[in-house]
Amino acid sequence: MLYRTLAILALLAASAAAAHPQIELKGVSGPLAENIELYLDRLPAKNNLGSRRFQNKVIEDVKLAGRAVGYYRMTIEPSLVGKDKKQKLRLTIKPGEALRLKSVKVEILGEASTDPEFIQLVKQVGPKVNHRVHHGRYEEIKNQLNSLALRRGYFQAKFVKQELSVAPRLLQGFIHIQFDSGPRYHFGEVAFEGSQIRDERLRSLLPFQPGEPYLSSQLGELNQRLAESNWFRTIDVTVDEPENAEQQLAVTIKVEPQVRNTVETGVGYSTDLGPRVKLNWNRPWLNDRGHSFNSRMALSGPEQTVEAGYKWPKKNVSNDFYKLNFGIKNKDIEDTRSQEYNTALERHWLLADDWYRTVSLRWLYEDYEQGLDSGSANLIMPGVSFSRSWDSGGSMPSEASRYLIGTEISDPAWGSDSSFVRIRSRVGWIGSFSEDHRYLVRFDAGAIFREAITELPPSLRFFAGGDNSIRGYSYESISPVDADGNLLGARYLATAALEYQYRVSGNWWAAAFFDAGSAWNDKAEIYRGVGLGVRWASPVGPIRIDVAWGLDVPSDQALQLHFSLGPEL
Repeated sequence: MLYRTLAILALLAASAAAAHPQIELKGVSGPLAENIELYLDRLPAKNNLGSRRFQNKVIEDVKLAGRAVGYYRMTIEPSLVGKDKKQKLRLTIKPGEALRLKSVKVEILGEASTDPEFIQLVKQVGPKVNHRVHHGRYEEIKNQLNSLALRRGYFQAKFVKQELSVAPRLLQGFIHIQFDSGPRYHFGEVAFEGSQIRDERLRSLLPFQPGEPYLSSQLGELNQRLAESNWFRTIDVTVDEPENAEQQLAVTIKVEPQVRNTVETGVGYSTDLGPRVKLNWNRPWLNDRGHSFNSRMALSGPEQTVEAGYKWPKKNVSNDFYKLNFGIKNKDIEDTRSQEYNTALERHWLLADDWYRTVSLRWLYEDYEQGLDSGSANLIMPGVSFSRSWDSGGSMPSEASRYLIGTEISDPAWGSDSSFVRIRSRVGWIGSFSEDHRYLVRFDAGAIFREAITELPPSLRFFAGGDNSIRGYSYESISPVDADGNLLGARYLATAALEYQYRVSGNWWAAAFFDAGSAWNDKAEIYRGVGLGVRWASPVGPIRIDVAWGLDVPSDQALQLHFSLGPEL
């Protein structure tokens, strides 16, 4: 019972606590002082400090708190200081030398004795010889052994021996733990109930097969895959109780189909495009093969877009699918006026290390005016792209990364009006120094390999400037110009952003940033922007408001306000 009490005290030591208002500690610091303060803080706020009974109780409690973190030979001298309401009980403490572990034995018995996860846990987390005796860490390794056993399917695991003994006169401690995992359970048969999708399509989503060793994380992954398919409104994954199974755990997945039609409407605003109205109509599933349809309409003053897509998965639903996309866009921004018509057939694969590969064939017809240049383009462009994204979760994740590189090729040999190779890439990282400090780094680059940029439609040329490009400059306002000073569009693009964020309070952050880059044909002219901003981690994603100064424009055009909603990378 004493060791259990000591362990609880030691586990609580990690939490900071204010010192008791009537008690003053002298001679201790660090974790020992924190543990003593934590325990004394639980005493009543007002006590009879001169009472010998109270002083003896405090001394015993201090010794108990010290033993929890390895100090068994403490000496404590109480004395009263101050007068009346300012009187305190001063404890002058000599902690003595801490006990060190002389012997540590953590033995894994049963099938887990060869399990790499258990071997690694004992090696990395387990107590070591010459470490200070710490009852909390002793309990922690036991808790972690139990937790790991449950996560990895050792449902009959138990401690054969769990012993922490001490020899205070020798300043030594001894740990002996024997943990018998018993047999490891395996996944049994898997059954789906209530699904409108073919069974073989659903089974392609399983991250495990019957007969494979149990892992609780794979049940979580199964839930996530089913949710990401968007086929179901509710998902309930249940597993046999271990005591009712002979080391085989049957899995039952009960689902309720998603509604056939979903409609979403919204109103938004960004400084790039101004006020915007959005309408999305989706059909999450069209048939028992899991085909789906999605459409989107976005209307703003300078840009109107209508898009639709039809997706049909291959046998491996989440990793392999086709998609047919249609799109119409009307654009009137700066010196650009264009009408685009797009049709694209795409094949998507999920590769190793979570990279997505997309192979596409896109047809583009575009009527346009770009400054003094006008015309139309009829292009057929095969392409390939690779992308990967990851984040630690949440509206504003503490860590995230995004990589994208893609290319499209056009040539008259297959019916295009012109010949070129276009490459586009974007990479970005988010990281944290601590809970209240974040940073963001982002790079954009692009290149078109062709003699005359004027033979390409504006949608394929490069422009810089705006909320997600170089702040301090209006949307797509940076590019080479023609003889009349109209924006022409560029063959090359390179921009970079560096941003630091500090949490002011809760979900509110302050930001400072520096952006730089250019869009050019022959020689790059670098444009720079600096500024300050506010971030709010809203339930629908980060909302960003920035005030930016363009350092390479006339002073009367230098100040820009940027407002945007959505992912930061």
